[in-house]
Amino acid sequence: MAKTTKKSEKPNAAPAQSPFAAEFLAQQRGVLVTERARYLKSADALKAEADSLMNEREPGDVQFDEESGEGDSLAVERDRDLALSAQARAAVDLIDSALIRLDVGTYGICIHSGQPIPVERLEAIPWALERVEFKTGSFRN
Repeated sequence: MAKTTKKSEKPNAAPAQSPFAAEFLAQQRGVLVTERARYLKSADALKAEADSLMNEREPGDVQFDEESGEGDSLAVERDRDLALSAQARAAVDLIDSALIRLDVGTYGICIHSGQPIPVERLEAIPWALERVEFKTGSFRN
């Protein structure tokens, strides 16, 4: 019995292969690895700073008066550090995804259109998933 496919499906369709030269891809891999290390270091430092702020805080340290302003500045600073750490870890996830795309040969291909992402965009944001027109929403449904 033959397998049927929907009209929108392509039987045995392989993902588009990266149209970029091996030298460019190797350069991008180096940039991605360097950026990954930088973001991880930043995320770890920010998390450590947030933990340090929490350890420095004494119970009842919250002061609500005209001199200190309203609220707990240590808590605000800790929340900021945790948010920045989370952003750095999200960037690491995007970089890891880009490294996987390099390994499977789909690096630099827009996830929406299947068209190549311009080299200038990949040089500026090596982990870019989509062309600018899709990132800005111009061509999304």
